[in-house]
Amino acid sequence: MITLVLFDIDGTLVLTGGAGLRAMALAFEELFDVPDAFRGMQMAGRTDAWILSDAAALHGIPRDSPALARFPDVYLRHLATEIEKPHPRKTVMPGVRDLLDALAPRDDVYVALLTGNYEAAARVKLEHFDLWRYFPCGAFGDGAADRNGLVPKAIARVAAAGGPTFAARDAVVIGDTPLDVACAKIVSARAVGVATGPHGVDDLRTAGADAVFEDLANTVEVLTAIRRR
Repeated sequence: MITLVLFDIDGTLVLTGGAGLRAMALAFEELFDVPDAFRGMQMAGRTDAWILSDAAALHGIPRDSPALARFPDVYLRHLATEIEKPHPRKTVMPGVRDLLDALAPRDDVYVALLTGNYEAAARVKLEHFDLWRYFPCGAFGDGAADRNGLVPKAIARVAAAGGPTFAARDAVVIGDTPLDVACAKIVSARAVGVATGPHGVDDLRTAGADAVFEDLANTVEVLTAIRRR
């Protein structure tokens, strides 16, 4: 039986040193003349579309503003610049490359993405770290109100890309926030929590993760958790 392994990006695979937040803030300021528009907002685990919608509401931007439709393109332009800037918290997370290299040749898993990032933003971030090549497809935050519909979207995207047909129970979501765990559990998929983001091991266990790791450095243990039914 094949397992669908769905990886979150920010805080799970990589840290961008705040490049995404800086790019979003610059784009919002360019379009709406509101500086530092996302200050104090909860970002971790939420989709880009959800974050933008909340920022627009907070700053009195009408939902039908044409500039909101332009936001993703302006954000991506800034992200392409911000991702290149050095930062002490800009890195691939421990064990990620070894784990992806171990998964790549296996015929009992299919690896894809499940992320709140816009698809184009996900590509910018992962290509910067030479990780995009591991992922043939995935579910992304374009137009998604929250993460809870992303597992079915990922399953559909895999099938459309010529991959296997999966049920939700065949999937395991690997992520660093309780929202990652929740989007798996709501459709009876499994969840592996990794405490390399803003939430600790206890938070992820309380959220209901089936397995929790401090990081992904122990490839054998993580592979065992992925394949455990």
